[in-house]
Amino acid sequence: MSDVDVFDPRVFARGVPHDELRRLRDTEPVAWQDEHEVLDWPSGPGYWAVTRYADVKHVLRTPEVFSSWLGATQIRDPEPDDLTFIRRMILNMDPPEHNRLRRIVSAVFTRRRLERSADQIAERARALIGAVVPRGRCDLSVEVTDDFPLLNLADLIGVPPQDRGLLLKWTNRVIGYQDPEHAEIVRGPDGKPINPRSPAMLADMFGYAQELAEAKRRDPADDLMTALVQATVDGRSLDDAELRMFFFLMVIAGNDTVRSALPGGVLALVQNPGEYRRLRADPSLVPSAVEEMLRWHPPVLTFRRTAAVDTSLGGKRIAAGDKVVVYFASAHFDERQFPDPYRFDVSRAPNDHLAFGQGPHLCLGAHFGRLQMRVFFREFLTMLPEVRLDGEVRRLTSNFINGITHLPLRW
Repeated sequence: MSDVDVFDPRVFARGVPHDELRRLRDTEPVAWQDEHEVLDWPSGPGYWAVTRYADVKHVLRTPEVFSSWLGATQIRDPEPDDLTFIRRMILNMDPPEHNRLRRIVSAVFTRRRLERSADQIAERARALIGAVVPRGRCDLSVEVTDDFPLLNLADLIGVPPQDRGLLLKWTNRVIGYQDPEHAEIVRGPDGKPINPRSPAMLADMFGYAQELAEAKRRDPADDLMTALVQATVDGRSLDDAELRMFFFLMVIAGNDTVRSALPGGVLALVQNPGEYRRLRADPSLVPSAVEEMLRWHPPVLTFRRTAAVDTSLGGKRIAAGDKVVVYFASAHFDERQFPDPYRFDVSRAPNDHLAFGQGPHLCLGAHFGRLQMRVFFREFLTMLPEVRLDGEVRRLTSNFINGITHLPLRW
């Protein structure tokens, strides 16, 4: 067992533990990690922490060996009674069932549909940034970047304006369940906290998704939820359970990845003023700068797989049934893949980061995420002078999402 703790979410609340991850990459790139009790959350059986880029990529590209379906994709094991339910989400499926659902969703989640919203996204960025410009300071996360992707996503899905606050409530419940600011701890009869991804904790969200789907069937609109209820591939459409699961995935993954990436990108600029000024002087670098921000501050820290067969990786024997957790926050700083990885370079090329995954689970929303980031940073660079930190940066307590909950800035 490694003596390095890269499991505890409180470690990541202090910042990505780059020294510890580098030590693992150099000395034990596949290391057995203790999964100890954290606050009220019980201990787990432990897992293999995979920290080198090539090994991370291999795990993600071989679902026949490293399964999403067997134990789902979060480090913490779901309750056994919940596993069947959780496996209905595409994120927690393996081919060939995963392929069927992906074909249906890909048919409606098209680049053309997403690009139509670019002007509206730019208008929203200008409105949110413009609201704080005269004050000379803001908490970027709270006042700008929490709302920006959420409202863009609500437009895309077709969520009515009066319901949009629910999306943030549900995201915080699921993603921030170990964070002191966002946790909504509900205890079962045994006194133990209930997993926020369990059916019991998601009943209100799934009930809303069902109502929204039925409303779109009665009154179709030009939005993603309407397209999903109408979509068919090879004569099959999404059933109600699959629609509810896609709604969950769009709301949580579609919102929180961009919500985390935007303040992470701004913080990278502030901490690297030479590259910040270079980007301000040459906005044509925004697309490559966005890719570097995603490498530097991946919105997702880790993803879990479960070994489907006995195998080996990084010189370690892995038994069928073992948990295997890949660390994007380590792979993106692997010197074996990225020259001078601790240098933030807005023109880095090539930049084959893994922020949107790899293999069969490559993120369906990657283009929408990139579009929002490019639009946001063009407006941010235009509307604001060079910004500086104006207080303590606070990070989400999570070993899954690389969140920044407070980013105080002044200009």
